[in-house]
Amino acid sequence: MKKYLDEALSAQERAEALVDEMTVEEMASQLKYDSEAIERLGIPAYNWWNEGLHGLSRSGISTLFPQAIGLAATFDRELLHTAGEITGIEARAKYKWYSKYGDVDKFKGITIWSPNINIFRDPRWGRGQETYGEDPYLTAELGVQYVRGIQGEGEKLRAAACAKHLAAHSGPEETRHGFNAKVSEKDLNETYLPAFERLVKDAKVEGVMGAYNAVNGEPSCASPYLMQKLKDWGFDGYFVSDCWAIRDFHEAHHITREPKQSASLAIKAGCDVNCGCTYEHLLTAYNEGLISKEEIRTACVHAMRTRIRLGMFDKKPPYDYPYSIVACAQHKAQSLKAAQESIVLLKNNGILPLDEKRIKTIAVIGPEADSRTALEGNYTPKADRYITLLEGIQDRFTGRTIFAEGCHLYQDRVSQICLAGDRYSEALAAAENSDVIIACVGLDSTIEGEQGDAGNEYSSGDKPDLMLPKSQRILLEKLKQTGKPLVIVCTAGGSMNMLTDADAIIHAWYPGSEGGKALAQILFGDISPSGKLPVTFYETADKLPDFEDYSMQGRTYRYAKDNILYPFGFGLTYSKVRLSNLSYADFTATVDIENIGERDISEVVQVYINDTCEFAAPNPKLCGFERVQLAKGEKKTLTLSLDKNMFTAVNERGERKVFSKQFTLYAGVSQPDEFSQDLCGTTCEKVLVKI
Repeated sequence: MKKYLDEALSAQERAEALVDEMTVEEMASQLKYDSEAIERLGIPAYNWWNEGLHGLSRSGISTLFPQAIGLAATFDRELLHTAGEITGIEARAKYKWYSKYGDVDKFKGITIWSPNINIFRDPRWGRGQETYGEDPYLTAELGVQYVRGIQGEGEKLRAAACAKHLAAHSGPEETRHGFNAKVSEKDLNETYLPAFERLVKDAKVEGVMGAYNAVNGEPSCASPYLMQKLKDWGFDGYFVSDCWAIRDFHEAHHITREPKQSASLAIKAGCDVNCGCTYEHLLTAYNEGLISKEEIRTACVHAMRTRIRLGMFDKKPPYDYPYSIVACAQHKAQSLKAAQESIVLLKNNGILPLDEKRIKTIAVIGPEADSRTALEGNYTPKADRYITLLEGIQDRFTGRTIFAEGCHLYQDRVSQICLAGDRYSEALAAAENSDVIIACVGLDSTIEGEQGDAGNEYSSGDKPDLMLPKSQRILLEKLKQTGKPLVIVCTAGGSMNMLTDADAIIHAWYPGSEGGKALAQILFGDISPSGKLPVTFYETADKLPDFEDYSMQGRTYRYAKDNILYPFGFGLTYSKVRLSNLSYADFTATVDIENIGERDISEVVQVYINDTCEFAAPNPKLCGFERVQLAKGEKKTLTLSLDKNMFTAVNERGERKVFSKQFTLYAGVSQPDEFSQDLCGTTCEKVLVKI
């Protein structure tokens, strides 16, 4: 038996033995994302490129969860683990059958290029929807769970997750291929890198993907600085370039002059697999002496080690899920739960939940009301059944529902052969003949997302501002002028300002295939809303720092001083709670929480810490959170595990240390600032901690 087939050996030993059987040409053939078959060694062709941000994406039918930013709004570690697990299970189940039929196209493998753990530092960034928000700790906690879910706990990986995009990558989309992010050591080590470190160290993530941009002059996919960080953290998976990012070395960054130089630079730095075509020039670089056989061998060993960890060369596949598990009822139930927990109630003057005894007719109006695209977000799975916002209300409400599209998503007319504003009169008729208006507005992945996927006037997928498109702003003002009760439901991947004084405002993100059902359950009080904002909602983009400025000053809840519409961590429920008896010991907080309102709820208790040293962020930072179910009148004592780095700060040299001896710890259902507490109507508990 060949040594590389001996399952008793380690993955490293088997990979080295396998690669040593290859010629240099064969090694190079394995470092392209669409790696070739080597029949004499029993190596089938394999395509490394698969996606799974919120369910197995772009691979036909699978379970469609809320977009990643919506998953972040749940503040629910267990749910993220389950979502990752379902994604990995469905990828493995489909891979078995794709392999049976010889299908090795993109999106058919079990190396899943998710999660995206970049920091959502600027609300204009179109791809911010793919992330877990603006906080390094929340991002790390949820990312760790998603990776563990995908990869499983067995001896072999269920599927291989991938942390992306290393690093300091958060727009602008339009210039990303040649952009150089200038970032201080403090900001890198305090904000942009911690989640990557946690996923490598704690979750043992199998893959890391580099970014398109450069960081301080070094292209991210060949950055000595970033590669050294991975070594320091003990990373032993495979490193993959973002797609065609190595081509950017010579075409956009101008670090090199031609493809063979770019391929050489990437291999030497430690980029194992190339998503793109530049590694087609590896052999040219080798033959001309630009790279060595050993450098190619090292990358190939890393790639084969991952495939061995996935059980690809074992006698019996390590996982054998039935195809019937894909998009099964149990998985869809978890998608519904995620949607329920992700939806955030931002404003409510008492109109919600809707009183069915007083309401006979509801007008559901807006371009997002009956849109499947509004449920999806980018990098989306395709569901076998969707429940749009309109359909969810129609299914749940026993009275009359009147639907009107209202306007185009962003153009000034729906029908191009009609005059501008061709759907406003229908919307007004529906509104005038109803008891309450549910206005379904927002964005979708056709205008908010990644460059190439989204565009038109929305600047390569980024948002020009934080307002709705003009067509929708006009619609809302017309609906407001009817005097009818108005509830706004917004689908979008991040911060939006409705600019309309509605009776209630709900932010639904891109809520997945079950989004309409979850929304209806919340509107009618079957469940209480419980989502919390994983990003700050700002009043206007005009007061934000320049989009290309990667300094954290003035950005995110830790550094923002003003311009805040709705703060990070905020989200209303249909009840009220009271917290008491906060105490701290050994990275653990204990606090009592009591539901003093009239409805059963789910709440998210959040713990923040304030450090007054010169290197600390000016505002308290999140260091713990826990979701809790509370029946009407129920009181519970919660014990929350806190971030082990809670007492540390990062100095200007990028060194993380404990600089203070005294801290203030807060526990509440929001941030501890006055504005947040006033909005949610609940006072935070606090305790002084000395170390």
